[in-house]
Amino acid sequence: MAPILVVGSINADQVVVTDIVPRLGETVIGKSFKIVPGGKGANQAVAASRLGADVSFIGCVGNDTNGTFLLNNFKNNNVITDGIKIIDNASSGIAAITVCEGKNSIIVAPGANYHVTKEIIDEKIDLILKANLVLLQLEIPLDTVEYIVDICYENKIPVILNPAPAFKLKESIIDKVTYLTPNEHETETIFNTNDFDSLVTKYPNKLIITLGEKGLMYFDGEKVINIPANKVEVVDTTGAGDTFNGALAYKLVNNASLKDSLIFANKAASLKIKQVGAQNGMPTLSEMEE
Repeated sequence: MAPILVVGSINADQVVVTDIVPRLGETVIGKSFKIVPGGKGANQAVAASRLGADVSFIGCVGNDTNGTFLLNNFKNNNVITDGIKIIDNASSGIAAITVCEGKNSIIVAPGANYHVTKEIIDEKIDLILKANLVLLQLEIPLDTVEYIVDICYENKIPVILNPAPAFKLKESIIDKVTYLTPNEHETETIFNTNDFDSLVTKYPNKLIITLGEKGLMYFDGEKVINIPANKVEVVDTTGAGDTFNGALAYKLVNNASLKDSLIFANKAASLKIKQVGAQNGMPTLSEMEE
């Protein structure tokens, strides 16, 4: 199995399920609460590993109970943790997630995730250079992401950049990544337009816009391709995009075509949203085959 490297965030997700989202200054009673492993980077690594990929990770956690919990979760999901550094003077990252009617709102406190610096990348450079694909998001410092993209570009290592949370990106970064996978809102933030057809045409086989219940779209060099979503009962969309990206990485390193990889990733995401929690419900390969 060709190795995948994920560089990114590791969070403990604090999830409240509620029938009512409180207004500012209002208190409401929730239905349930749990703490589960999360962070876009960690989610993507677990999604790819559950499908059978050989996954390593570069990131940071705090020297705290959440850090221990998150490292154990990686080990339980067969993600290689040699690239993870424990930071003594920072808390592990957390995300406060409110789930209502299957949709979520999230506040992230990055903590140790913002200690993923260029210096740490230099310490772990061997993990990058032996990877067949590198998967990135934007919950670590943007200059670190740009640094990794440059390294991968110089060494001809394919990169999937899931630009979430969205920032305005340098055109040079967009040019150097192999695949860019924003959702609708992220696309509008990055490109300042909602003319998606023109956008994907500008970036053939690179810009893949995920559209939630409407599926996804990209331009294959000849025409705009729309892949519809799989119809399922939506319980919690947290981690759906991360599942999509992890599954996409898995198929690409197994030499599947881009279209087949996207169809597979779309199905993986649809299985995930049937359960609460970012990583809960991420499918194994046998579950995908069923």
